Amino acid sequence: MGGTMDRTKQQRRGNTRQRIQDVAIELFAEQGYEKTSLREIAERLDVTKAALYYHFKTKEEILVSIFADLTQPILDLIEWGRKQPHTLETKQEIIRRYSETLAGAAPLFRFMQENQATVRELRIGETFKERMQGLREILVDPEADLVDQVRCVSAMFTLHAGMFFLQDLEADPEAKRKAVLDVAMDLVTQAHMGSAKA
Repeated sequence: MGGTMDRTKQQRRGNTRQRIQDVAIELFAEQGYEKTSLREIAERLDVTKAALYYHFKTKEEILVSIFADLTQPILDLIEWGRKQPHTLETKQEIIRRYSETLAGAAPLFRFMQENQATVRELRIGETFKERMQGLREILVDPEADLVDQVRCVSAMFTLHAGMFFLQDLEADPEAKRKAVLDVAMDLVTQAHMGSAKA
């Protein structure tokens, strides 16, 4: 019985933590990280500042936790990719999964794009750079020629560009995501075919 109650408390805590993260990233996006206070986050949540402190002591703690939670799928993908052969199917699956990860973490990536100085200052940028390097390692054949290596890396950044620079494009969001994914898939396919010929 005690175990069930502990689990329920943890779930409630987890839900509150998630609500804090959601509200915080919303406020950070609306008015910027620097201009958002813990008091404003607590007010938007309709909780006391003390209740907020129970979960997070600082804005930085909130942001770091959002980053860790929303980018965990990237770490999972890197771990999976390291165990796979460097086949075209593997590369396509990496790109497909990365596209899904970006879609699931869109608010965080928009925040990172619009608050680059804050991201660098809080070292989230360095961690993100390390994750991008991990993705590059599982996507790029080290023996491929430079053009094909650039194609693979460009496939990753095509997904980023689709998220940030095609927002104003008149099209269904899912259709845009699919079009961007198709272009990224073409790039890894061309890179793989180029490597296969070499």
